[in-house]
Amino acid sequence: MGSESYTDRELMVTAAASEIEDGDTAFVGMRLPLIAFQVAVSTHAPNAMAVYESGVVRDAPAEGFIHTMCDLPNLNRAVATTDMIDIMSRLQRGEVDVGFLGGAEIDRYGNLNTTWVEAGDRDIRLTGSGGACDIACMADRTVLLMPHEPRRFAEEVTYATSPGYATDGSGRGNHPAPGGGPSALVTSKAAFGFDDAGELYLRSVHPGVEVADVTDDFPWQLNTAEDVGAGSVTTTPEPTPEELELVRTFDPDGFWT
Repeated sequence: MGSESYTDRELMVTAAASEIEDGDTAFVGMRLPLIAFQVAVSTHAPNAMAVYESGVVRDAPAEGFIHTMCDLPNLNRAVATTDMIDIMSRLQRGEVDVGFLGGAEIDRYGNLNTTWVEAGDRDIRLTGSGGACDIACMADRTVLLMPHEPRRFAEEVTYATSPGYATDGSGRGNHPAPGGGPSALVTSKAAFGFDDAGELYLRSVHPGVEVADVTDDFPWQLNTAEDVGAGSVTTTPEPTPEELELVRTFDPDGFWT
């Protein structure tokens, strides 16, 4: 990219967009995934389709900035504007290839907490599941996005809102949920994968970040790509000039990024 700068969140958007494959049906959530889908369908995944919990179905970028999935630019020229039951039924039928999720806490097996956390001598109630548990249970794979903060990484989440893999290392084989489980985690420092046992491992570090800057933030011995036979830890690709232009077109005032 040369000397052109970008924010951590802009890099997270392009890293998340790369997880959408051409032809995928993506269950798109709020915040950064709103931008990531639009980047993906404008570049390497022109045949991807987005479904939103509100009932919207799109196969092209919105013609205007969208704060939420229900904003008018997201409804304009949509493939369909249905309702929640239609979208959740599509998910239940196994028609969603990839779903995007966030969380307040994550454990080594990709279980997410968005329900409550302990803060000293008090509990803090969070937003809860919404459709996140459904997506985690039934999408073919999920991509997780969150800021990189040590407090978010837990040996065991305070509350398992959205299931990842079984904590006994058996992956999803004997898991009651029919979906495939998490395939990637993207934070503001790095990108991670999940090994055959469903355990998180470090896949790449963002430019300027050292491996130790990431592994030191975890309360367990975090595996790396080398440890699980997945090659070596690489550097996350920077946004290309085209991708960065698209991100800033879809989020012109940096509201999400």
